[in-house]
Amino acid sequence: MVSMEMYELGAKSSVIREIFEFGKKRAAEIGKENVYDYSLGNPSVPAPEKVNETIRKLTQELSPCELHGYTSAVGDNATRTAIAENLNARFGTNFTMNNLYMTCGAAASLCITFRALTEKDDEVIIFAPYFPEYKVFISAAGAKPVEVKCKAEDLTIDLEAFEKAITPNTKAVVLNSPNNPSGVVVSEEIVKGLCAILEKKQKEYGKSIFLVSDEPYRELVYGDVEVPYLTKYYDNTIVCYSFSKSLSLPGDRIGYILVPNEVENFELIYKSVCGAGRSLGYVCAPSMMQFVVRECVGMTGDISAYKMNRDILLEAFEECGFKTAKPDGAFYLFMKSPVDSAEEFCESAKKYDLLLVPSDSFGFPGYVRISYCVSTEMIERSLPKFKELAKEYNLI
Repeated sequence: MVSMEMYELGAKSSVIREIFEFGKKRAAEIGKENVYDYSLGNPSVPAPEKVNETIRKLTQELSPCELHGYTSAVGDNATRTAIAENLNARFGTNFTMNNLYMTCGAAASLCITFRALTEKDDEVIIFAPYFPEYKVFISAAGAKPVEVKCKAEDLTIDLEAFEKAITPNTKAVVLNSPNNPSGVVVSEEIVKGLCAILEKKQKEYGKSIFLVSDEPYRELVYGDVEVPYLTKYYDNTIVCYSFSKSLSLPGDRIGYILVPNEVENFELIYKSVCGAGRSLGYVCAPSMMQFVVRECVGMTGDISAYKMNRDILLEAFEECGFKTAKPDGAFYLFMKSPVDSAEEFCESAKKYDLLLVPSDSFGFPGYVRISYCVSTEMIERSLPKFKELAKEYNLI
């Protein structure tokens, strides 16, 4: 009748979405102001005003057919050129529009990339904690996700465990920095170590192993922290990017895939990306948003609000006795559950209308994810509730 695999995916929504929907129901019962929803990574910082100005300008200057018609399947040439030039100015690269394929955000970028690179029995390594949909995307492409756990003490990559996980079937490795759900930024030292291992394994197995850089949070970093640009460290790197977080456009679904010339068999890989986009129906990303990106590439919203939220919560959690890995980027805190079961802890938090996400679906049990891309005012109102929760577990 139907694909049972697809039925099971559709019948079981993500834990994050379930908590978000619970929050909406609870808000209708007791008032939105009394629910402290830390579940969803939905940017609370407005898009730069230039975004709205550009949309207004486009609607006035372009005809409806120009504004809403198809671009080329791989994306608008001027948009891809603007992105390439921005990357070159920032990272000293030499990209052109021919290295870029426009997509409906990072999810589409990842699905296309996995479909383009992998065949049956291929393995794709992901580092736990990870974005839960990685497993869905990789499996849908016919490949096998292989988990490598990060170090418990600081959630950094365990290079020894990583090297042991690589097999002759390894086709790709996914690196997400800043990380969702931990906010940890992978250091240059670890990047160099990881790339050295990949180079060694490529020679050992006589095959290409691709590094897939998933970077929707690249610009969301605090202080003087730098996120290494992976194409500078490893030739077989493919970048999957989204403007959802940098430009606060999560509902507008716009991003890209970058395939550098340095990738082995560049023409073959880029054409495979095009073919995968075609087979999945991911051609011609939203035209108007491509034109917006063309004018606004390189901009970000005011991320100082996220830093303020992070700092308030870190200070409060330290006072409450909660343990977290300090996030240098993104807008998530990964808190250690005071009991073995993170689900049990999250259920306890619900008594105080604190909506937190248990970490099991992120491949790293015993933690909770707290998404702090919310209003600072909501955070401040929630702090007494966190204290009550901490007292329940005798942390203070």
